[in-house]
Amino acid sequence: MESITFENRVAIITGAGEGIGREYALDLAKRGAQVVVNDIGHGQDQGRTADRVVDEIKKAGGKAVASFDSVATMKGGKNIVDTAMDHFGRVDILINNAGILRDRTFIKMTEKDWDDVIAVHLKGAFCVTQPAVKIMKENGYGRIVFTASSSGMYGNFGQSNYGAAKMGVIGIMNTLKIETAKYNIKINTVAPNAATGMTQGVFPDEVAKRIRPEFNTPIVTFLCSEGNQESGMIFTMSAGWFARSAMVSGKGARIGDTKRVIKAEEIRDRFDQIKSLDNALSYDHCGQIYSLGRPLTGR
Repeated sequence: MESITFENRVAIITGAGEGIGREYALDLAKRGAQVVVNDIGHGQDQGRTADRVVDEIKKAGGKAVASFDSVATMKGGKNIVDTAMDHFGRVDILINNAGILRDRTFIKMTEKDWDDVIAVHLKGAFCVTQPAVKIMKENGYGRIVFTASSSGMYGNFGQSNYGAAKMGVIGIMNTLKIETAKYNIKINTVAPNAATGMTQGVFPDEVAKRIRPEFNTPIVTFLCSEGNQESGMIFTMSAGWFARSAMVSGKGARIGDTKRVIKAEEIRDRFDQIKSLDNALSYDHCGQIYSLGRPLTGR
């Protein structure tokens, strides 16, 4: 089995001071990447978590530098990217992993609960990715991984802010993959699942033992590699299970002749057909729907 390596590649990983992000950083560094470990820390660990991961990497013979800037501002995002440029001279890989939780039911959620989560997850994805993409475009190469969540794709009690931010990240990917395609920049999104400090108390102990953070690493490592040629895809994983997730469209129903008015009663009478996902089709990279190579148009 030929090893995946990252010699002479520079990776930025946000939220890499612990949990899933730490595992990403350690694996890429072990495979030769020079890594910017970004994490602001929290509480008494303010600024220390990133340093600890950098120390781990260096003790193992790797190269890494810590970054303590927040992803939630353009200044912070640029500083993170500048850290990579100042120390290693390039940016090849970006994993947008930083995240926070402010769980509260929708009717009890405060404006600050909403704004804090959107700022880190959604705005943060923009603030770090934009300066990184500018460099990747110049170099004609890049690999970017965004982080979504099943909370956004399927919903989760008390996480409307988190879920909205995570679906917004998928929206960024869907557009950015088109805008950067000709520059050999491959952009994908993962929806990981793990028992970490951020999710402490969320999972029962027996479940937590099976969803260790490192089980999410292999697919992210592959998506960051030169060998990955896919872009614009969403991958879900948990406890060693990996699968592609996608937006799909049902076969639907064609009503009218594009000239006459369509009545609500016609929708009512064919609603079972309209809402059916039997033989549903996924959207391809260009936004069209295909089945066995044939476009949906005219169906």
